[in-house]
Amino acid sequence: MAGNKREKIKMTPEEVGAYLAGNFKVQVATIGKDGEPHLVTMFYALYKGKIAFTTYKASQKVLNLRRNPTMTCLVEDGVEYNELRGVALYGRGIVVEEPGPRSLVGMVVGSRMAGLPVPEMGEPVDPVIAEGIEQALAKRVLIVMEPERITSWDHGKA
Repeated sequence: MAGNKREKIKMTPEEVGAYLAGNFKVQVATIGKDGEPHLVTMFYALYKGKIAFTTYKASQKVLNLRRNPTMTCLVEDGVEYNELRGVALYGRGIVVEEPGPRSLVGMVVGSRMAGLPVPEMGEPVDPVIAEGIEQALAKRVLIVMEPERITSWDHGKA
């Protein structure tokens, strides 16, 4: 019986893509040096269809990923039980040092964090704003989630 309910509330791959595209906060879990989970919430953008975010090069999550790339991401919403929706992605967090991809994601996330209009990925940003975001990105790296397994639920489908 539980399996039937599980299948009923599972999102299709298209629904998962639309859900991730329509959200911007992700709970990110990495594994600390003693094996404990390290959990933080980050603003993200989709980069080539994958959850991506910038973070300080020296942050705990980067140290953890360099030691062990295992990462889990959770995007969820809803208040009442029949509104609960979410996508959990299990896989690897890839640390990307290249400034190009970091800037693409950084412009989207940085604009959102600053309360400014959020551009589409690759869309031009006001040069003054872009300069400020680039300065902030100088001490950051890009993390891209490479999922190996995805689970999803939408209790509104039940």
